[in-house]
Amino acid sequence: MFATAVRWGWFGFLVLGVFGYMASGLSTTDSPTEDFGLDRSTDSSTPLLDSDASVQSVALELRTWRDAMAQRVDRVNTVRNRELDRLGQQSADPADWMTVCRRLSLALVGSGMSLEDIRTLQQLPEDVREAAYVQRLLDDKRFHDYWAERWTRSLVGTENGPFVVFRRRRFRYWLAEQIAANEPYDKIVSDLITAEGLWTDQPQVNFLTVTFDSNDGQPDPIRLAARTSRAFLGLRIDCLQCHDDFLGNVSLGDIQSPRAGAQSDFHQLAAFFSSAKNSGLQGVRTGDAEYQYQYLNATEEVAVEPAVPYSPELMPADGDVREQLAGWVTHPDNKPFSRAAVSRVWALMFGRAASGAIDDLPLDADLPPMLEQLADDFSKDFDLRRLIRTIAASDAFRADSRASFVITQAHEDSTAAFPLVRLRPEQVAGSIIQSSRIKSVDRDSSFFVQLQKFGSTNDFLERYGDMGEDEFKGGSITITQRLTMINGNMLRESIGSNPIMNASAHIDMFSADDETAVDNVYLCVLNRHPTGQEREHFAGRLASADQRSQAIEDLYWVLLNSTELAWNH
Repeated sequence: MFATAVRWGWFGFLVLGVFGYMASGLSTTDSPTEDFGLDRSTDSSTPLLDSDASVQSVALELRTWRDAMAQRVDRVNTVRNRELDRLGQQSADPADWMTVCRRLSLALVGSGMSLEDIRTLQQLPEDVREAAYVQRLLDDKRFHDYWAERWTRSLVGTENGPFVVFRRRRFRYWLAEQIAANEPYDKIVSDLITAEGLWTDQPQVNFLTVTFDSNDGQPDPIRLAARTSRAFLGLRIDCLQCHDDFLGNVSLGDIQSPRAGAQSDFHQLAAFFSSAKNSGLQGVRTGDAEYQYQYLNATEEVAVEPAVPYSPELMPADGDVREQLAGWVTHPDNKPFSRAAVSRVWALMFGRAASGAIDDLPLDADLPPMLEQLADDFSKDFDLRRLIRTIAASDAFRADSRASFVITQAHEDSTAAFPLVRLRPEQVAGSIIQSSRIKSVDRDSSFFVQLQKFGSTNDFLERYGDMGEDEFKGGSITITQRLTMINGNMLRESIGSNPIMNASAHIDMFSADDETAVDNVYLCVLNRHPTGQEREHFAGRLASADQRSQAIEDLYWVLLNSTELAWNH
C-alpha cells in the first residue's frame, strides 16, 4: 500500500508540474532577464526580477542599448520627416507596443507573439519593451533559421537543384550559422563568390553547384552572373545576356553619367565565374578564367575578359579573379551593394518592397530617401543586426496603420503610415501554430511539439500554396487558401480541446473567469486585448454556452479566420 501511494504521489506531482508549465504563460511571473538575453549575476544575493530593483536594472541596460542606436535612428527619422514635409503629408501616430512587437515577430521569426512573451514583456517599463523584444528575437534560433531560409531563396532558389552535387539544406544551415554569429554581410557575400571545396563540407559552395545542371557538371557563369547582379547588387541585367539594351531599361558605366547597358557588360561579368571549376572529388577549385561567347550578329565566338559593368576603380588589384570580383561587389563605396541589402531587409521587415521590385534598383534611379540613408549607414559596418535594430526603432516602422486622416497608397509608400500587407503563407502557418501554444514554439519546445510544427507547416504550405522566390509579390487570397483556413487539418488540430498541447484547453482550465478567457484568446491569436465591446460580447457567449471549452474553440476559429489575423498592420 505504501509503495502504491508513493507511486501515485509521484504521478500527481508530475501532473501538477506539467500543468504548471503549460499554464505559466497565463501569469506574469516569468523572468525577462533570461528570456531577453540580458546578463544576470549567478550570485544568490542577486534580486529576482519581480523586485523593482531588478526591473530597473534591466530597463537601464535596455535604454543604454537603445541610446547607442539613437544617432543612426535620428538620421533616418530626420530624412523621413523632411520627405513627408516635402510631400505635404502628415504622419500617423505611433502604434502601441504590442502592435509593433507583433510586426517584429512576424518579420524576424515568421509568426505572431506567444502569450508567454507578452506576459514577460508586461513586466518591463513600456518604453523598453520593443527594444527588449528585438534583442530577444535577434538571439533566437528561430530568427537565424527563418532569415536563413528567406535569404536562401534569393541566393539559390527554392528547388532541390542538381542531384548529389547540391545540398540546399546544408547551404541554409550554413547561412543560419553566419546570421547567428552576426558575421558582417560583406564577408558572407565574399565567401559565396569565392567559395571552394566540396558542397558537403563547404556549404557555401552550393551557391555555385546549384548551377551545375545547366553547364555539364560545371558552375554556370551565365546563371551566376545573373544571380550575383540581382541578389547582391539589385540590378536586373539578365536581358543583356542576349542583346544590348535597346529600350533604356538598363543603365551601366559611370554612375554619375550612365550609359545604356551592352551585351558585353553581362558576359564580362560572367567571365569572372569561369574560373570556378569542378575538380571531381576535390570539389570546386579556382583556375584560369576562360570564357568565350558568340555575341548577337557575330559570326564566331570570341574570348571574353572579366570586367565589371561600372565603377572599375573599385576593383582590387590583388587576388584571383573571383577574389577581385568579391572585393568589387562588397566594396563600401559600391553603393548598389548596400542598397540591395537594405532593400531586402526592408522588405522582410515591412512585408513588401520599398520601391518597385526588391531586386530591381536601377543604377541611375534614386531609392526612397530613408533607404538611401540606411544604405549609407550600412556601408560603414555591414552589420545586419544593427540595420534591423535601426529599422525597428524608426518612426516608419513604429507608425500606426490607422490615423485621424484618410490613409492612401501614397501615405504607405512614403512611410507616413505602416502599410497593410497580407501575411505570406509561412507567416500564416506560423501564426496559427504559435497561437495554439501558451509558450513560444522554439528550440526549447519538446521534440514532439517541434515535430508537429514541422509536419503541420509542410502540409499547410502544400495546400495553401508557397510563393517561392517571388514571395513579396502579394496578391489576393484564393478560394483554395480560404478553404484551407476554414476546413484545414492544421487549424482544426490547433484549436481542439487537447489538455496536453493546445492553448484553447489551457485557457479554459486556468482562466479565472470568462472575461479573462476572452482576453487570453485575443492575446494568443491577435496579440492585442479585445475592445470593451468584443470582451462583453464574447464573455457573454462563453457564459451562456453549454460547454465553455467548445465556445473557446469557436472563438479561436473565428479569430484565426478573421481578416485581422491574415494581415500585418
